[in-house]
Amino acid sequence: MLKSGSAYYAPAASIVRMVEAILDDTGEILPSCVYLDGQYGIKDVYMSVPASLGRAGVIDIPQLDLDDAEIQAVRESAKTIIESVDSLLERS
Repeated sequence: MLKSGSAYYAPAASIVRMVEAILDDTGEILPSCVYLDGQYGIKDVYMSVPASLGRAGVIDIPQLDLDDAEIQAVRESAKTIIESVDSLLERS
């Protein structure tokens, strides 16, 4: 069933890098699902963006230099996430 194993190894490798960044307090910037509080004009939603990780958790969320179309696409993604979560909460 394992076949190439990428469905196990890739996520595991990502988790190891995140744990190392936190334990070693490196501040390494890694793709992470983090709470946005105004970054890219987005608030009150968790999204996957580059984040600096260290012993304190998320140290910083550096904003990428995105053009207007890219920022709009990120905001649309956030809107979709918010609507999906709201829909799930309504079903509860």
